[in-house]
Amino acid sequence: MKIVKALILVFILGVTTTVMAQNKDRIPEVESLLDKMTIDEKIGQLNLLTPGGGVATGSVVSENVEAKIKAGNVGGLFGVASPKKMKIAQDLAVKKSRLQIPLLFGSDIIHGYKTTFPIPLGLAASWDMDLIKSTAQIAAKEATADGINWNFSPMVDISRDPRWGRISEGAGEDTYLGSAIARAMVTGYQGDNLMDTNTMLSCVKHFALYGAVEGGRDYNSVDMSRVKMFNQYLPPYKAAIDAGAASVMTSFNDVDGIPATGNKWLLTDLLRDCWGFEGFVVSDYTSLNEMIAHGLGDLQAVSALALKAGLDMDMVGEGFLSTLKKSLEEGKVTETEINNACRRVLEAKYKLGLFDDPYRYIDDSRPEKDILTEENREVARKAAQHSFVLLKNENNVLPLKKASSIALVGPLADSRNNMLGTWAPTGDVKNAITILEGFKNVAPNATINYAKGSNILNDEELAKKINVFGPRVEISKESPEALLKEALAMANKSDVVVAVVGEATEMSGEAASRTDITIPEAQKKLIRALVATGKPVVLVLMSGRPLEIPEEFDMPVSILQVWHPGVEAGNAIADVVYGDYNPSGKLTATWPRSVGQIPVYHSMKNTGRPAPTSEEFQKFKSNYLDEKNSPLLPFGYGLSYTTFEYSNIKISKEKISQGDAVEVSVTLKNTGNYDGEETVQLYLHDVVRSITPPNRQLKGFKKVFLKKGESKTVTITLQPEDLKFYNSNIEFVAEPGVFEVFVGGDSNASLKASFILQ
Repeated sequence: MKIVKALILVFILGVTTTVMAQNKDRIPEVESLLDKMTIDEKIGQLNLLTPGGGVATGSVVSENVEAKIKAGNVGGLFGVASPKKMKIAQDLAVKKSRLQIPLLFGSDIIHGYKTTFPIPLGLAASWDMDLIKSTAQIAAKEATADGINWNFSPMVDISRDPRWGRISEGAGEDTYLGSAIARAMVTGYQGDNLMDTNTMLSCVKHFALYGAVEGGRDYNSVDMSRVKMFNQYLPPYKAAIDAGAASVMTSFNDVDGIPATGNKWLLTDLLRDCWGFEGFVVSDYTSLNEMIAHGLGDLQAVSALALKAGLDMDMVGEGFLSTLKKSLEEGKVTETEINNACRRVLEAKYKLGLFDDPYRYIDDSRPEKDILTEENREVARKAAQHSFVLLKNENNVLPLKKASSIALVGPLADSRNNMLGTWAPTGDVKNAITILEGFKNVAPNATINYAKGSNILNDEELAKKINVFGPRVEISKESPEALLKEALAMANKSDVVVAVVGEATEMSGEAASRTDITIPEAQKKLIRALVATGKPVVLVLMSGRPLEIPEEFDMPVSILQVWHPGVEAGNAIADVVYGDYNPSGKLTATWPRSVGQIPVYHSMKNTGRPAPTSEEFQKFKSNYLDEKNSPLLPFGYGLSYTTFEYSNIKISKEKISQGDAVEVSVTLKNTGNYDGEETVQLYLHDVVRSITPPNRQLKGFKKVFLKKGESKTVTITLQPEDLKFYNSNIEFVAEPGVFEVFVGGDSNASLKASFILQ
């Protein structure tokens, strides 16, 4: 009984402390405004609408938007851009509504605004946090020039299933790297001061666990233990919150059986009470309404559930607007709960400076001088170069000589519509440089023989599904045989073949899950025929996900993975193929040998019956009858035109105490014939602990440039936090014992040392 009383006292004191802190930090201007607002006006601030005209992720488009703004029933808009349009909308709010509360203007700016950068999975492959941050800064500068002050980015969902189309939008499979990128993106968007007119609110999504949907099928269910959540999936969200993210977007999936949009444990107990988040929470597109289909009640019931759980703003569905007043009258929600949600939305507007000047982001002079500038395009070109991963270099064919005659073939070699990548709704494909154009720009005196060679795919029904946002898969009126014949003719009269193959942009992304993640058969036939000519073949592989490519990998071809590179696609690809930039990208998601291996990732655990390291089949061990356990390409993998040698690993202390840091150093030498960059990666293995440990976890990395023949000592510091994990009681602890350290160029690193935590 004494223990129970003590716990109750601690809870009361904790709540009292929290309330006092909240009262102390409240903004007087916001509190004064709240006092003047009617219930209808408060609920109106919780309503986020789109007037249509842009890219939507659902079938609903808001109606009677103008009248609702005038009535004070809208807190923000998205899907609107340009100072002229923003001014019209803001005028309605600040000149026609009773309390003149300005609107927020949001948008999905996932990998650049008009200057479109590589897809996020590609940007992550650069392992360059300064570069990634700079892309976010440019995106914020361009978007705010068009009046947008709230970005539905970054997406920080960990995903280990390349069937899931939205793996393209995130940083890949790793918790540590994903957390670093989350911090870089948030600080890039928000800067040091949200009142600066070239910064904007970030919105961390999708909270939470969306990348773990079952079967890799979008919007599907998620089911995992708390231990797995806290150790493997939640850290990037927390890293973004710790970096100061101003808002959070809920995910479509359920968490512990309760949809995220109505999950109090997730949105209040964890996000606010445990992590100290002080911003506001918005639903994803109609995810509040979709709780009806989840089986949690009618619109009034799920709206009340979401508000009580901690949701502050309802995107598009208008469940709050149409039901909360009735729920208040029936005692199903409280005015305090409505006030809390309204306060958080108003505070975001205050932090942006909108109450001082509702038009601060609306400046007709900015678009021309800030958007799609030559300087911005240069960063896009650099980002693309750094994102490419050299998967294979057969007989060191790459880099090519600019004097060589090249057969440039493939359905993506001159396809402007497929350069920007998925989820580039603010970009314009007309601004993209095709690969054919890039080769002519970079090597104007070279002989380039172009042929399409094949369609991306020949299935017209599948093409219709892919072409929702425009023509991404265009099936030629010429027969496949005629296309192939032309490509072979070009190959036979050229020194080398460069075949640009892979996925159309909308074969990955939202609502673009695939059970077959191979290169489409139409293109496979082209590749086989090109190889049969005996000419050197370079595959420039374009995709929004890891692909299943064992057939192509076994062929005598070189393979450069370029993702979907953005507006400077063609120039950047030519830069790398010709050797003006030495590729340095490293995979951030494991590439399977077979879709049947999924999930396969570098931080997997041993079972009680681990498979032999030789990978020879043994009965009654954890292996497959028909495939190896190991992936085709490991996490962290990526070749260079030069070679690197690791040696002389050292640890600063062989025994440490709790709270001590450890320095790990290695000698890195460029042993090849080109200057180049290498990403040195450090992996940790906690040998014995109270819950089963992963075989390896990334815990540090450093990108290092070396001239040919140069050596450097590279030091990475393991901080005390890097040794910790969440135990079965969800306590963040480091347990005494032996820790093994592996350092190298990918997750198969063999250079090893160890130390003891006392």
